[in-house]
Amino acid sequence: MIKERFNSQPTNLVNEYQVRVRFKDCDPLQVVWHGNYITYFEDGREAFNRSYGIPYMKMYEEGFATPVVKSYCEHKLFLKYEDVATVKTTFYNTPAAKIHFKYEVFNQRKELVCTGETVQVFTDKEGQLSLSIPDFFRKWKEKHGLE
Repeated sequence: MIKERFNSQPTNLVNEYQVRVRFKDCDPLQVVWHGNYITYFEDGREAFNRSYGIPYMKMYEEGFATPVVKSYCEHKLFLKYEDVATVKTTFYNTPAAKIHFKYEVFNQRKELVCTGETVQVFTDKEGQLSLSIPDFFRKWKEKHGLE
């Protein structure tokens, strides 16, 4: 679990996204290579952002990038080639100028395969860190009752 210096709280903002395990995701034993779960988190995060109206390109148009600065993944089971997994992405609210997500990946039998988290920060287009929450993100949080 990611230990943070900010108080992050779960919200009811959740998205579920399905992904079919591709051949290229697997090792020679047809088991998903461990590093690809981070890619599944990214897929879930992008689906979340699209469904809640804050896709990456909108953030970029507002003048910001949101690089991942921390990631965490704990494996419990494994996926195999052609499995259909569900990535559950939950937004965690924080007063800091960060974006915190937690993930749960389930197999087709609804068994928990792995859990994880990511933390992103806001930078301007030149890569300078923003220490305050950008206006567009503050408005997004207000729209969802988080401010």
